[in-house]
Amino acid sequence: MPEYSTLAAVDLGSNSFHCQVARIVGDQVYPLDSLREPVRLGAGLTKDKRIDEETQERALACLKRFGERLRDFDKHAVRALGTNTLRVAKNAGAFLKKAEAALGFPIEVVAGREEARLIYLGVSHELPASREKRLVVDIGGGSTELVIGSGYRPQKLESLFMGCVSYSWRYFEDGKITKGAMKQAELAARNELQPIVAKFARGNWQQAVGSAGTVRALADVIRLNGFGEDGITPAGLDRLRSHLIKAGDMDKVELAGLKPDRVPVFPGGLAILNAIFSELDIGSMGVAGGAMRQGVLYDLLGRFHHKDMRDVTVAQFMQRYHVDALQARRVGELAFNLYRKLTAESGEPDEDASRSIAWAARLHEIGISVAFSGYHKHSAYIVGNADMPGFSRDEQARLAVLVQAHRRSLGKVVKKGDERDVDWSMVLSLRLAALLYRSRADVALPPLQARLQGRKFRLALDPDWLARNPLTVTALHDEIREWDRIGFELKVPGLDDLETGAELALAS
Repeated sequence: MPEYSTLAAVDLGSNSFHCQVARIVGDQVYPLDSLREPVRLGAGLTKDKRIDEETQERALACLKRFGERLRDFDKHAVRALGTNTLRVAKNAGAFLKKAEAALGFPIEVVAGREEARLIYLGVSHELPASREKRLVVDIGGGSTELVIGSGYRPQKLESLFMGCVSYSWRYFEDGKITKGAMKQAELAARNELQPIVAKFARGNWQQAVGSAGTVRALADVIRLNGFGEDGITPAGLDRLRSHLIKAGDMDKVELAGLKPDRVPVFPGGLAILNAIFSELDIGSMGVAGGAMRQGVLYDLLGRFHHKDMRDVTVAQFMQRYHVDALQARRVGELAFNLYRKLTAESGEPDEDASRSIAWAARLHEIGISVAFSGYHKHSAYIVGNADMPGFSRDEQARLAVLVQAHRRSLGKVVKKGDERDVDWSMVLSLRLAALLYRSRADVALPPLQARLQGRKFRLALDPDWLARNPLTVTALHDEIREWDRIGFELKVPGLDDLETGAELALAS
């Protein structure tokens, strides 16, 4: 993969959209430009979990402005991520198509724990090096991420379904603040925290750090209004809490350091942080400069320096599920060779295709650890639903389709979604590679030729080799019938003659 001197990260958060541009020098990321707009995507989520039209228009207008700033960037130098609202919105798919057109780059939706990992990566690079275990807290618009880690390595990751936008809208309607509403919001947040208290309470870490806008805004307001000194303490939070309740309405609140765009979501963020301090027994919390967008930049940089977290995750899965590494290598190498032949007319395959085939080959048999019968389905389920650090949800979904499609019925793959999203050349390459290496040995294969024209595949194999391998001949006939069921034509010249010969021999 080529290296770039400038990278960009776009964070489509539930409260704000951010665009961070940075210069790369060695292994370091230096900020060049930063854009932020309070889109409040989460506030546009209707009761039936759909992003309303007004919010979509506001979001798309913002992304068009970001797109202008990133217009000259290579597609590999930009990574755009969606978070909680785009994880839960029922119309996220339709919105993302419009959003990608507005931005000019693909947008991935990441799972909560992957968001937490990226947050920790960004925060850890902004803090002084330390061997101490750190608790990192990030209160976003729709979710809250908590991480315990040491150095650059996260050890415990959680994402909870509570955020400053959702809680402000739910418990402080129209900005009205009462003691009862604040208590109700805090109790709801404490209830969300209950399942993770044992793992994240004081005693599991030595230093607590808050990241991103909500915690930073709370720290600034506490300090600038004399409710506390540097950092955040329970006493400072309590004084701020009393001040809001006394005012009774966010429109009447006068606080130094509270920016106008932060006002509508401020009480929800305060309630959540109060609950976190209470449940995790936090005595004080510092504030870090890093956030998810910085983590995305460092993660992107790692991919260029051959430190791709996705490769680490795949290797860990292979070990966890006792994958036959030699078989995975055989299948992967042959599958990529076939894919290159099938796509020869469109030029050299890009690195994305190479990696996807390699990952699929390494993971296609992980389901055997569950049960051999239908193992491709088990493999696909694990790939599609497990926490896979480094992978977006879209990447996992595409990889799960490829893994499930490597054997048996193709019809079920088509039924799962829009077949236009399936790279059928990859599917055929992986299926043929698994078929030809069914013996799980280093078979001496003859030269293979493969070609694709529209929905027609052509595969040429040495007829003498086929004649010596009747099991492969039978499997290829089954493969031809399977592709025919979904509207593709697969032809292997000379195969029908071999079948006729076999039938005549049986008849005699």
